[in-house]
Amino acid sequence: MVYNLLEFPEANPQNRELILRDILTEFPPDIFMVCELQSDLGADFILNTALNVNNILYDKATFVPNQSGNANLQQLLFFRKDKFILEAEEILQTNIRDINHYTLTLRTADIQNNPVRIEIFIGHLKSSEGGSNEQQRLEMVLEFTSKLEALDPNAFVIFAGDFNIYSSTEPAYIELLDTTNAITMLDPIDTPGAWSGNINFQDIHTQSTRVSSGPFGAGAGGGLDDRFDFILLSENMLSDPTFRYIPNTYKAFGNNGNCFDQSINNTQCFGSFNATLRENLYNMSDHLPVIIEFETDQEIILLNTPSPKTQMATFSIPKTIVSQFLEIQNTNDHPIELQMISTLGQHITHISLKSRESVTLDVSYLPTGVYYVTDTFKITGVKKFIKQ
Repeated sequence: MVYNLLEFPEANPQNRELILRDILTEFPPDIFMVCELQSDLGADFILNTALNVNNILYDKATFVPNQSGNANLQQLLFFRKDKFILEAEEILQTNIRDINHYTLTLRTADIQNNPVRIEIFIGHLKSSEGGSNEQQRLEMVLEFTSKLEALDPNAFVIFAGDFNIYSSTEPAYIELLDTTNAITMLDPIDTPGAWSGNINFQDIHTQSTRVSSGPFGAGAGGGLDDRFDFILLSENMLSDPTFRYIPNTYKAFGNNGNCFDQSINNTQCFGSFNATLRENLYNMSDHLPVIIEFETDQEIILLNTPSPKTQMATFSIPKTIVSQFLEIQNTNDHPIELQMISTLGQHITHISLKSRESVTLDVSYLPTGVYYVTDTFKITGVKKFIKQ
């Protein structure tokens, strides 16, 4: 799922993490990509209140404030940590807003010999109509398509977000699907045309959920008549059984295809997406989420998610001041998953340890400073070491 959350968490109504929780109950995503996140505090609201309701299943990438321009809105990835490992994080700077790049690895039985990696990019392109805005969207997209040259040509790639594109003839959209790019991207629903204000595309519109933004003081009004939110895929994801798009699962979540220029909670917009869900979507944001489903022929090995009260994961760091090598010991009779992070909360590496196993890591490449190691489920707290 990708979802523009509208100036989260500051925009009204307050406590929208509770509304988001109810929306995600209807479709709990394994991969959750968001736009218009304002802070790490907001990210914690999403993680702890909206996602980790009954079980400790989800984790989030590192929130880094926008490095491009002056906007205070950012993108972020949340994911099921029992199904995926976050291997890498990167920021692509543009003229307006960052494009966030994350590498997820699926937890499969053959992860050592044949890892299934998904390269995820989340972007929020320049808004509004007009030639200059179209040009700025194109310039942002060029940062993404340029990055494709550095990836494995067979990589599974997802580019999702609020693209603010009005038609398939826009230069940014044409560049995204250009078959001469290092990796060919495609639009899974393949519906070219002038989407904006066109009733013929009412079933794929994602913005605006509101006829008027007046009651909320934020976001756009005008009713549902724009396709701004997208999930694009690398071409191989149509046919490669290792990680493949399931046809007809791409949807504007909450859009029953009969809500043109109306608020999403209008009683005339009835259908398979029920009234309670549509009311929550109306209150949550001026955008609808976009959802998509995938399948794999690989055996997935779900990481056990221990209860904090019943299974404590413990580990030790014998030497906490190091210059080249760091030793970590698993003191449990069961495997544990650890992560190393910087003082800014940036993910450095993931560490898997078998029962009673010790590992020695080369940390000579790290800058001098303080670093932390914690178990993936954040049950036991944090251990610190100093790289000198």
